[in-house]
Amino acid sequence: MARNLRARDIMTAGVQCVGEHQSLLEASRLMRDLDVGCLPICGDDQRIQGLITDRDIVVQCCAEGLDPATVMCGQLGGTLHWTDAEADATQAVDMMEVHQIKRLPVIDVANGHRLIGMITEANLAKNLSDEEIAEFAVRVYATN
Repeated sequence: MARNLRARDIMTAGVQCVGEHQSLLEASRLMRDLDVGCLPICGDDQRIQGLITDRDIVVQCCAEGLDPATVMCGQLGGTLHWTDAEADATQAVDMMEVHQIKRLPVIDVANGHRLIGMITEANLAKNLSDEEIAEFAVRVYATN
């Protein structure tokens, strides 16, 4: 990775949140409209609480026989990993590898701890060498 890149330099900006009190049905429609497979879940204070993926909706709601119109996004948050916007980009990629995650929220700690973007596999493809992409894939997709 190029030297001196920060997390904010490789992220996708303008990420839209789904509210923790919005239903999974609403989240799925927002995902469809935005053409994304993951949304940050934000609380009433507009701070990130977790992430919800299309797979979460299918596996943890639909496959369990629950109604996505009545299950709230905040019920499925899970463990949240994030990086500071000013963090070294290499550290952000390392975090994604260690925790085997494909999306990493970027928080602007200096400006009110607000979500400002997301680092995704597509961002990595644009910023990593072929060798670094291969290493990322092995570390994130490896099964033990």
